[in-house]
Amino acid sequence: MNLEALKLALAASPDNIPLLLMVAKLHEDQFELLDARNCLDRVVQLQSDHPEALLGIARLIDMAGETSEAVVRLDALCAMKPDFAAAWLLRARIALDEKEAQAARAYYDKAVALDRSVADDELLAAILKAGGGKRSAMTANGPIEIDDDDDNDDDDPLFTGMDAVTARELDLEFRVKADIRFEDVGGMDKVKEDIRMKIIHPLKNPELFAAYGKKPGGGVLLYGPPGCGKTLLARATAGEINASFFSIGLHHVLDMYIGESEQKLHKIFELARKAAPSVLFFDEIDALAADRRDMRQSSGRGIINQFLDELDGSRSQNDGVLILGATNAPWHVDGAFMRPGRFDRLVFVPPPDGPAREEIARIHARGKPLVDFDPAQIAKKSEGFSGADLKAVFDLATEAALTEAMKKGALVPVGGKMLLNACKDVKPSTRKWFESAKNYALYANQSGFYDDVLIYLGLKK
Repeated sequence: MNLEALKLALAASPDNIPLLLMVAKLHEDQFELLDARNCLDRVVQLQSDHPEALLGIARLIDMAGETSEAVVRLDALCAMKPDFAAAWLLRARIALDEKEAQAARAYYDKAVALDRSVADDELLAAILKAGGGKRSAMTANGPIEIDDDDDNDDDDPLFTGMDAVTARELDLEFRVKADIRFEDVGGMDKVKEDIRMKIIHPLKNPELFAAYGKKPGGGVLLYGPPGCGKTLLARATAGEINASFFSIGLHHVLDMYIGESEQKLHKIFELARKAAPSVLFFDEIDALAADRRDMRQSSGRGIINQFLDELDGSRSQNDGVLILGATNAPWHVDGAFMRPGRFDRLVFVPPPDGPAREEIARIHARGKPLVDFDPAQIAKKSEGFSGADLKAVFDLATEAALTEAMKKGALVPVGGKMLLNACKDVKPSTRKWFESAKNYALYANQSGFYDDVLIYLGLKK
């Protein structure tokens, strides 16, 4: 961004908080700390409890070498805004710089528990290298998961002893409770109802389902086009049943040494069983459960066989453990995973419907200077768009407004027409997916797994 152009725009609109924050960040990037501080002080004058501005001021004070004052301000901010993950993360960085590794780990864990998107692998590695293997910190907002037993290496409240060590070795965040519920996910009422009937009600009413010979738990596969909220729905499902949410990626399982991947997978399932009720979520599951007929290497077959063994619970019971998988290509998943007792329940997650697109539009509108903003009109013009497509709409419109602002040297708000024009320029990324899905649903659907795709496309009632 052009700092001079933004400063001209700021001169024309001196009370524009988003613009003040942008200019402050550019000054900070150029290490112009005084100019950055002036912008942030102006934000605080306009809104005394603005968390980003207060955080920025604390960061600038620390950069200037006044660490003690920065810590005082951060502790006050964490007390005032206890759910502000970025403040806890900065507190962790400062604690690490001050050689307080255990406290840094406590602050880092708090930040990630509030918002997993702030996770920083390099920071965590530095904390662990410095000895931050246990939590032991008192904060302005009270104690956070302090370990007072010197003989106990547990830094995860769900596990003790060797289980805690195992979770740490696997680099898994097994202490995180899901932080959202269905009410936080806009629209998609039919999908939510499917999940309630297939997942939530059995777990909430185990005695009733036991009378019919049904046990809570099992496997559910979420499938649909990319960018449509499968991961978000999985987190919300865990939130609905107040369960621990364990998100597993390929890097948690795959290992270069023969047999290690299978061992890791077994350990993950064992930890989830001990933490029941729990939701074990495997994203892009087709990478771990690919059709064995397409594999040439025996190592991949070994992982699949281990996965099937864990799903069957042949060595341990999976009661209270819900295994969720998400994939964009269910037809590439080995058919053995679809048998009863495994991923025998499929839930189609389509592109967001009208109400969901309205809600997504409102979310993306936050913090932007808008005029003539009509989320209903945007929803109407974005049929078939994924959540990622809608983000692209706002990005394009914002870039158009910034281009005009730099030409005029004054703030140009993002107009409703800009957003509607961007809707025309962005092509739904879901179309390509439906082209493939339609073929599978029409010609490789003997079991009826993909009937929901045909219903969505209007090819079946």
